[in-house]
Amino acid sequence: MKTSTSTAAGPQGTALSRGSSVPLAQQLAQRYAERIRQSLLLPGARLPSVRECAQRHGVSPHTVVAAYDQLLAQGLLEARKQRGFFVRDGAAPAAPLATRGTRTPRAGGQAEKPLDASSLIRSMFQADPSSAPGLGTLPSEWLDQAMLQTTMRRVVAQSSDEDSLLLLQYGEPAGDERLRRALTRRLDDVGIVCSPGQILSTVGATHALDLITRNLLKPGDAVLVDEPGWAIEFARLTQAGMRLLPVPRGAEGPDLDVMARLVEQHGPRAYVTVSVLHNPTGNTLSLGAAHRILQLAEAGDFFIVEDDTYAFLAPNHLPRLSALDGLRRSIYVSGFSKILTPAFRVGYVAASPERINRLTEAKMLQTLTSSPLLERAVALCLEQGQLRRHAERVQDRLAAARQRVVRMALEAGCQFMAPPQGLFGWVDTGVDTERLAQRMLDAGWHISPGLMFSATRQPGTLMRLNFATAQDARFWRQLQRERDALQRA
Repeated sequence: MKTSTSTAAGPQGTALSRGSSVPLAQQLAQRYAERIRQSLLLPGARLPSVRECAQRHGVSPHTVVAAYDQLLAQGLLEARKQRGFFVRDGAAPAAPLATRGTRTPRAGGQAEKPLDASSLIRSMFQADPSSAPGLGTLPSEWLDQAMLQTTMRRVVAQSSDEDSLLLLQYGEPAGDERLRRALTRRLDDVGIVCSPGQILSTVGATHALDLITRNLLKPGDAVLVDEPGWAIEFARLTQAGMRLLPVPRGAEGPDLDVMARLVEQHGPRAYVTVSVLHNPTGNTLSLGAAHRILQLAEAGDFFIVEDDTYAFLAPNHLPRLSALDGLRRSIYVSGFSKILTPAFRVGYVAASPERINRLTEAKMLQTLTSSPLLERAVALCLEQGQLRRHAERVQDRLAAARQRVVRMALEAGCQFMAPPQGLFGWVDTGVDTERLAQRMLDAGWHISPGLMFSATRQPGTLMRLNFATAQDARFWRQLQRERDALQRA
């Protein structure tokens, strides 16, 4: 009779089997190889030690060594002397989408190579939201599908002869004029005063950030970034040839003393930040810190890229750098994928007329234009108040989820490093979250270890969780078991 001896199921619920015709070492190697190819293990990720892996899967250390040797031979791993085994950069080829405590950075030094952006994005697409408490989006059931369908039907039905260009022609390079007018009213709600001519629509906020990187910066420029921050932004800047200057992010914003030293020593060209509901900490910039940052930008002659992707999850009165600065040195970026649906790739940039002209020219060369149908649909959602009411419902639901998750996290022995607010919590687990992530993945849960958010690729005990997707009590029971096991080890 076939028996299964693995101590834990994998992400698909499978276990190593001694009764299989496939040797245990090959089974184990295949499991890790599949995770690497599906980007469940990202470049630079550390695999469990030989002893820990043997204990975890109920096999001998010799079996683990043989499995790791196979992965080394396949070019998926690299062995680092006295450090262990790590996923090689470039080890994971493009996979089909159907497959399913940091240290203070060296002042002004070039950060370690960030996580591979394409691998990270693929892992985001492949993660099952029901088993991904570290995911970066709202659950699909929280989104208003009926509103989206009604709005799209209305856009098509209202197309008159004059508006037929929405269906039959390219849209305006700067974006749908009706959307840009609606956006001026939206920006006025958060204190940013501008004209439609100071707004450029983009294919999501990610496209907006890329336009800025490629056209307002040049290779070799130094750029201030938050530490922790968003790995994809780190990778985008590094791949474009920028030098990252990580600034530790605290409860009220960046460490201003560190920022001032970096400005004096390295003359940065820009500062890329999330002022409100920062990803991953959930912190919001204080008014005093915002004023000081603008003073440093003036003295150091650098511009500020303010990413307000989660604007609809935050109160309008929270301080935005762009509101205080009047879009003089600041460039404001936001979008609608996080609040409406990821399928609506509509974002925008608000900036000075000169910068908007440069970015519009670049957009035409890259994409010609963006979708006039989707942009008009977003305009209708804004004009008729549907988006505002939907955002209010989401905020109420998120507040309830946050309260529930905070209670379960504390009961599991975790601590919050910042007051819980917004979509994300920045949690101290008390154990190495890179190792914890591997153990949780064996049990079928995807978490986001702090390493993913470090410009200097430093492991630690922190992880990001999504309050909306971390409400399953089974997840917290499993996390507590794995956390306790790591502490005993």
